[in-house]
Amino acid sequence: MACSGSFVVILDATIVSVALPAIRADLGFAPSSLSWVVNAYTLAFAGFLLLGGRLCDLFGQRRMFVVGMSLFTLARLAAGLTGTAELLLATRAVQGLGAALLMPVTLSLLNTTFTEPARRARALGTWSAIGALGAASGPVIGGLLTQWAGWRWVFFITVPVGVLAVLAAGPVLPSRRDVRPRPRLDVVGATTATAGLAAVVYAAMRPADTGWTDPAVLLPLVVGLALLVVFVVHQARWAREPLLPLGIFRLRQVTGGNVVMFVLGLGFFASPVLLSLYLQDVHHYSPLRAGLAYLPVGVAMFAGAQSAGPLSIRIGARRAALLCCALGAVGFAGVAAGTGLHASYPVSVLIPGAVFGFGTAAAFTPITVAATGGLPPDRSGLAAGLLNTVRQTSGALGLAVLSTLALASGYTAAFAVSAGCLAVAAAAAPLLIPRGS
Repeated sequence: MACSGSFVVILDATIVSVALPAIRADLGFAPSSLSWVVNAYTLAFAGFLLLGGRLCDLFGQRRMFVVGMSLFTLARLAAGLTGTAELLLATRAVQGLGAALLMPVTLSLLNTTFTEPARRARALGTWSAIGALGAASGPVIGGLLTQWAGWRWVFFITVPVGVLAVLAAGPVLPSRRDVRPRPRLDVVGATTATAGLAAVVYAAMRPADTGWTDPAVLLPLVVGLALLVVFVVHQARWAREPLLPLGIFRLRQVTGGNVVMFVLGLGFFASPVLLSLYLQDVHHYSPLRAGLAYLPVGVAMFAGAQSAGPLSIRIGARRAALLCCALGAVGFAGVAAGTGLHASYPVSVLIPGAVFGFGTAAAFTPITVAATGGLPPDRSGLAAGLLNTVRQTSGALGLAVLSTLALASGYTAAFAVSAGCLAVAAAAAPLLIPRGS
């Protein structure tokens, strides 16, 4: 169940990428607003993840899995049926909300089911591999469906999976048996955290349309940062049952793992969209050909995620994170060099893409092991929600910044910045993640 949830959520983030030109032509999106087909999903996903993690702890894994998967599936069905750009963006935001409720459950299930470190590392490796499979298959499936059946089928394709997962959740997932009084939800914390994260991510997404100095960017940025400050103060001083107990950051592996994840996400998560647009805009590939061209990168990601569990067990999460992030930096540097020279597909995408795909996908498991290990079961959803919030927020910021940079300075500059982010993550891993993690 955990893997099914991870698969559909991550597939959603990549399957749409190759369909963007077809969606633009059919629904009349302006070039500068097309990225909001991705951004609307990411904005809601990042904004509500922390709340989703806390709701998982409060109401139980089975209930939140059913709610999140149902909302996600219904929104995808509605997206495929919509006839206007505005309605598509609205359904994409609802998909993001459903994903934010669903994703923390998938990681929490693994942390509470597999308590022995070696088994948990292997389970997280499998979970990461399934996520990598979703990321890898998304462009290929999206290309096939867009070219042969139309872009609407990139949304319809996962509806049966969602329906089956909801039906299977009752018999498979455990019900909440805790007879203790249920803690109250920190409404003020939930409101300020969700609104603050959403405002900051929204501000980061606007420069492609308006520029960095426009009030449409500065105002939500200032408001978002102010709300996040209020959230932190509220958690530290006023909240009786805080949404995010700040004591969790006293654990060095939690703090270090989340910092490294943030920098990794900045550099990595924009890559499927940027590569898809690069292949279609620069090499003039069809959606199907662009999807197939991304397949070797996806296969490398799956292989990297599969090897991450054993690697983390053998050399430790700290060293594994360093090695994998460094490999990702080398791969992104190769893509930047290839696109800068207007090189052929094998030189600009195939070889360096396989390198960064293997390295970055493998890096997620040791970072997750470090950031979510050593916590009691009633905090596993919190840790999962925190890590996923950091990961998706960094991905949203990275996509916004790097897509803006690609428009302004070209794909070479965007991939060079990605390489720099992965290099920083590699340098930070041994400094921030403690030995023995």
